[in-house]
Amino acid sequence: MSHVNTVFQQVLQVVPRHDFETQVRKYSGDRYVKGFSCWNQFVSLLFAQIRGHDSLRDIVEGLKSHGAKLYHLGLGRVARSTLADANNSRDYRIYE
Repeated sequence: MSHVNTVFQQVLQVVPRHDFETQVRKYSGDRYVKGFSCWNQFVSLLFAQIRGHDSLRDIVEGLKSHGAKLYHLGLGRVARSTLADANNSRDYRIYE
């Protein structure tokens, strides 16, 4: 079976990962983080923006429905409380 990039993967390729990780280090975004990194949060929020989801429940359910595809992006199962905590505690300037 051949590998085909999804449109979402192609959109993510536009984001320079090195520059993103530089901002994460600058604002200590992944400090004390065990599993849900800033990149995972960014992928989740970008997915929500593209799909038009406006609540945490919608985001998590949408991610769950595309779990097999998102697994290849390094994004596992996302809990609503984990996403809420990440949105609450991380510096917004990372994503600015």
